Amino acid sequence: MPVPVHVWWAALADARPGLLALLDPVERRRHDATVDPADRGRFLVGCALSRIALAGPLGMPAADVPLRRVCPRCGGPHGKVRLEPPPRGGPWPDFSVAHSGTVIGVAVCENGRVGLDVEDADLGLDVDTAARVALAAPELAALHRRPPAARKAAFLRTWTRKEAVLKALGVGLGVPLRALQLSDPEHPPTVLTWPGQLAPASAAPPHMTLTDLLAHGTHPAAVAVTNSGAPATEGDEAPPDGVHITLRDGSAALAEYLRTRDWKTMAPDTAREA
Repeated sequence: MPVPVHVWWAALADARPGLLALLDPVERRRHDATVDPADRGRFLVGCALSRIALAGPLGMPAADVPLRRVCPRCGGPHGKVRLEPPPRGGPWPDFSVAHSGTVIGVAVCENGRVGLDVEDADLGLDVDTAARVALAAPELAALHRRPPAARKAAFLRTWTRKEAVLKALGVGLGVPLRALQLSDPEHPPTVLTWPGQLAPASAAPPHMTLTDLLAHGTHPAAVAVTNSGAPATEGDEAPPDGVHITLRDGSAALAEYLRTRDWKTMAPDTAREA
């Protein structure tokens, strides 16, 4: 059976004061201390949408979903957001939050590790500078063979794929992006070369399924799903039939929460199949 993944899209314009009720005290302090209004709005929407997206799988009200951020270096409340370990034991869903410009997304997966990335296609970008940092030598050469007008879209497609892969593995940008080589942006997304620290000689590469998406029909995005958060060994099995992605209207879910303040289930007309 395919691994089900739900991807929720919302927008910066969805940030409303009523969503503050979904923030815990630590998040509220961080929200209030954030100076830039856009950063503050993205943080608010990301927190609220994460709780709404996880409420159904966890079987609890959105306001009770226990999100925690702990920096692995200093212990401060600004690390990768995670679910607090469940008191009753057993696995909980994995989820990934992404935002860029006016776009905010949350991906939820109950049977694997998931990574989501999105890039606002309308934001300015120095493609040449970014490509030298992020692309492997063959990827960079292929990019430069494209007409200048086509390079930004191609780069953003590769970038979102790479970020999604690293998020699914839980390693972030500590892994050199140039050592992770992917298929051409116009081809189905596949990892061609793994960095040594993700696929040492003694282990097989991670089992990874990559899917390209568009957020709001315009902005490039990608979802990566792996069967674990670490490189797989020879005996591990990949999900046999890939993933099945359901796109959900996060903006509608946030509006419904604000309307009822008692959000429990997703309205049928706000979901569609991908």
